[in-house]
Amino acid sequence: MKKFTKFLPVIVMVVLIFALLMFSATSIVRFTEVGVKTRFGEAKAILDEPGLKFKWPYPIEEITKYDKRIRLVEAQSETQQTADDFQIIVQAFMTYRVTDPLKFFRSFSSAGSRPIDHFRMAENDVMRDLLRSALGETSKFRMDDLFSTDAGGSKLPKLEEQVAALLKEGGESGQALADYGIEVVTVGIDRIILPEETTDSVIKRMGAVRDRLAERYESEGRSQAQAIEAEANANAEKILAFARRRADEILARGEAEAAPFLAQQNVNPELAVFIQNINLMKDAMSKKFTLIFSTSDFGMQLFDPDVIKGTGATLPVPGSTQPLATRPGGED
Repeated sequence: MKKFTKFLPVIVMVVLIFALLMFSATSIVRFTEVGVKTRFGEAKAILDEPGLKFKWPYPIEEITKYDKRIRLVEAQSETQQTADDFQIIVQAFMTYRVTDPLKFFRSFSSAGSRPIDHFRMAENDVMRDLLRSALGETSKFRMDDLFSTDAGGSKLPKLEEQVAALLKEGGESGQALADYGIEVVTVGIDRIILPEETTDSVIKRMGAVRDRLAERYESEGRSQAQAIEAEANANAEKILAFARRRADEILARGEAEAAPFLAQQNVNPELAVFIQNINLMKDAMSKKFTLIFSTSDFGMQLFDPDVIKGTGATLPVPGSTQPLATRPGGED
């Protein structure tokens, strides 16, 4: 027991040294991470399988682990010019993840030994600059392309697609992010601001457009009104001409049909006038009208009391001085 107590400090020291060696010679890669093994600062292998990994103690070998989940980068608001010469302020974002840790390490390991330093350098020095440069695609779109009142009429999704394509494939605006071991997942424009001078210009242009539309509609309305009025006048002339012809035909037919009766009436015009008076009286009485006539009027002598009582009054023929009849007992 005394011998064991004597060697206990040595045993504890050996265990501690072994634990330190094991700690410095192993590393755990989580399932959300991917690692890069380096030897004397030079990348040698990719550790993309989760689990316990062995290495030579620091500073011989080291494992740098990167989170391979999707990360977010927001670009600063930038003033862009549209195809119709409007100034707008665009704020965009992108999501990405590390798909090639070896390229990512070689590109950004100069920022420091910690992975967070590598991510900071990638986002601040590369991705934000490339995103800002790719937003120059805004110059290929007009204001009415980006802002539309029609459902699905805005071309903002197309602008986002073109910006994402530039970031993935590269081009004149910069190097492709795939060369840095970065995969672009999505690109979005979350905010567009119109400067005050742009707002005034847009409002004036909208007013001019409305004035042009109003003038066009007014001109079309006047043209349609003139056409309708001309058609209405033409139709009215046709109707009036037809009515005149029809009236002339009816008048001519009436005169033709009335000619025999007029000829008969001209044989004895006084009798014709008398008969007309009788017909007038009959028509008036049939409508239950109360009419007051003088017995001296033509046709009213029959209602003279002297004639009814047989006083010997004579009835003159209308338009003649000869008596028509005498009272009973008188001379013919």
